[in-house]
Amino acid sequence: MTEKLNVFAVRTLTQKEYFAPGHRACQGCAEALAVRLVAKALGRNVIIASATGCMEVVSSPIPFTAWRVPWFHVAFENAAAVASGIESGLKVLMRKGRLPRKKIVTIALAGDGGTADIGLQALSGALERGHDFIYICTDNEAYMNTGIQRSSSTPFGASTTTSPAGKVKMGQITWKKNMPAIAAAHNIPYVATACPSYPIDLVEKVKKAASIEGPAYLHILSVCPTGWRSAPELSIKLGRLAVETGIFPLYEVEHGKYHLSIDFPRLRPIKEYIRLQGRFRHLTEEMIGQIEERVRKEYAELKEKAAKGVAR
Repeated sequence: MTEKLNVFAVRTLTQKEYFAPGHRACQGCAEALAVRLVAKALGRNVIIASATGCMEVVSSPIPFTAWRVPWFHVAFENAAAVASGIESGLKVLMRKGRLPRKKIVTIALAGDGGTADIGLQALSGALERGHDFIYICTDNEAYMNTGIQRSSSTPFGASTTTSPAGKVKMGQITWKKNMPAIAAAHNIPYVATACPSYPIDLVEKVKKAASIEGPAYLHILSVCPTGWRSAPELSIKLGRLAVETGIFPLYEVEHGKYHLSIDFPRLRPIKEYIRLQGRFRHLTEEMIGQIEERVRKEYAELKEKAAKGVAR
């Protein structure tokens, strides 16, 4: 069944580009690839509220734009608030007959800093109110646009400019915030994780989120060669390794019930993932073992939820 769905997704994915080439993203930027796939999956009937961040900067250098759909640059913290207003405004205009009644997908787009940190309050409010929109977090695990500062989505042990590795500290000392679980706790219809290294899975989830009435939250891992200090040609490989090691599992939460999109009988050692990134080069074998232990524990808990059909 999965294979048939994948073939169908490939055949129906448009060749048109709504996030145009020629933007100024870094070489190997997986976030740009993720946004391109999201845009292709949704087509023309969308309106996007995009928070300050990498994608805003690289896609809209005045007087140019890479966007071929309606797109707004909004403040760092309020993508969800602006998307709420857009969605409400569309409803009013359609009710008054000033716009034809049709499906127009409202998107809030932000990075992990604009989602897990500065934008969390606006996001929580929008989810609680039940707006019919999709919130997409492109997670490159730090504030990459402003100098690679740590965010609450930065993984344990990673070195950034504000959580540097040195003689006293070993980089980031807190564990990555579980934003999908926080979104699911709002009792919304749909939550999913995705990664452009698994493009068909990503596209299917975007389309599903668009078809569901009510709030949907998508958390997309976006490899950043600049901030992760990795080779640009390894971005797709790193995304796959993040999934295959259990560091970033792919799953859905539909109406509270967990479902693993891709499962593995045995997870790969996280060393294969960590050793390709300069931000982790200071970690000792003991530290890597500590991280792996926690990753395996959390993956087992996720599998148990999925196996039992547990609601949140």
